[in-house]
Amino acid sequence: MGNTPTLRFTLAQINPTVGGIDENINLILSAWKKFDSVSDIIVFSELVITGYMPEDLLLNDGFISITEAAIEKLVKQSSTMKSAILIGAPNRDKTALYNAAYLIENGKILSITHKVELPNYGVFDEKRYFTSGTRPEPVDFRDYKLGIMICEDMWLPNVADYLSLKSADVFIVLNGSPFEPHKQSIRIQHARARVEQAGIPLLYVNQIGGQDDLVYDGASFALNAKGDLILQCEEFIEEFQTFSFLKDDAKIYLQHSETESLYQAAMLGLCDYMRKTNQSKILIGMSGGIDSALSAAIAVDAMGAENVTCIMMESEFTSSDSLNDARDCTKKLGANFEEIPIIAMVENFMAALPKTSGLAHENLQARLRGLTLMTLANQCGAMVLTTGNKSEIACGYSTLYGDMCGGFNVLKDLYKTQVYNLATWRNSSKPVNALGHDGVIINQNIITKAPTAELRAGQKDQDSLPAYDELDSILMGLIEEDLSPSQMLARGHNPEIVAKVSRLLKLSEYKRRQSATGVRLSSRAFGRDRRVPIVNGF
Repeated sequence: MGNTPTLRFTLAQINPTVGGIDENINLILSAWKKFDSVSDIIVFSELVITGYMPEDLLLNDGFISITEAAIEKLVKQSSTMKSAILIGAPNRDKTALYNAAYLIENGKILSITHKVELPNYGVFDEKRYFTSGTRPEPVDFRDYKLGIMICEDMWLPNVADYLSLKSADVFIVLNGSPFEPHKQSIRIQHARARVEQAGIPLLYVNQIGGQDDLVYDGASFALNAKGDLILQCEEFIEEFQTFSFLKDDAKIYLQHSETESLYQAAMLGLCDYMRKTNQSKILIGMSGGIDSALSAAIAVDAMGAENVTCIMMESEFTSSDSLNDARDCTKKLGANFEEIPIIAMVENFMAALPKTSGLAHENLQARLRGLTLMTLANQCGAMVLTTGNKSEIACGYSTLYGDMCGGFNVLKDLYKTQVYNLATWRNSSKPVNALGHDGVIINQNIITKAPTAELRAGQKDQDSLPAYDELDSILMGLIEEDLSPSQMLARGHNPEIVAKVSRLLKLSEYKRRQSATGVRLSSRAFGRDRRVPIVNGF
């Protein structure tokens, strides 16, 4: 068993940009200079130099060379600093590339620790890029032995047991662990297992921020040698905490509720997607329904009302309720609002192709709306935020090149029932870092009225789909739990409905391959988490 260290640690929970090496170095240097006088060692997250996860950038020799030059810059800087830094970065030798942690102090690289356990499931694909390291030895640092681990190394006992056997005094874990509901409880559970087995305190640093479809929630923490939680950083924001395991000087921020966490993750995912791709303006097709209303609320909270424009595109089937609800919600959000009817556009198209009818006529309206939004986006340099939820996307209840048009989708991994929950929560709470307004912004009529695409007279979603409560229950079983239709029947679901939903889920894969990227908010999002062939005879 190790001795409790008196070292002063700073957890640096920052938001790196994948491939933005100069920007990431500046974030590291800024934190280092700020906490140099109060800390012995400043700990950053996994692959913080490159951002997690660089994917095929790691196959580019020039990218690795630039990363190595950046590390040398930090080594040079360290000769003028009192504290050390522990950073994550790729490390290569003549034959292999490793996911590594560099301990830098006083003009030197004191140690390079290679990740041993490489995750290769779900969104992780590390064996494509990295070679597994050998079990690391503890690192001598200021009269203590540091047991350094990288993310997955903590989730399994192999590395921690070896470091404990070699008399490590403290476990330090660098992480790039993406958000999903209840993930923090699982992290702490695994960390506590390592601590209780070894009797060694543990420090866990996770990055925050959005990266394509992934969101990292931070929530960095520390456990004492008994496994008690003695520090936890706030979720979804950059934060720094300096503390010693021997002093009661750390903060513990409570975890958000599941609904609030989903909203915060969606907001951060959109904000960082826009910021890191150098975009600021958003266009939304505002229908007067719950999906576009919630999308608009998240967009305003993430980017500011002045950067969001809602477009109501009235057709002959648009109700006065929809018009009024779209206007009301946009006004309460403080966003820009325009009305661009598509009635004349439909008439002009029908003059050229008068036999267009039925589903083709319905989809024509959706496609003219998509065309209008994309044209406006080109004209004003904005990004179209598409608004389809996971229930619709799962069943193909959407129109290619119509309501699926857009560059990003904050609702892509939210079922319809979750959309309602988030809308209700947003009406009663203002999210952390939100730029929007407090109070009811999505009126009760939007929340309670029957969902409809309004592409034909009297249309309701439930004409084509089961009630959303039942639909979402079936979809969660088929997708999140990977159950078979027969297993869903054993849960008491209607056989005809299960057969219909299973068929729609299978047939709609080709649409999902063409859909906009969106925030991953579950353990089984469409895309990297769930990879099903389009041509599928099973």
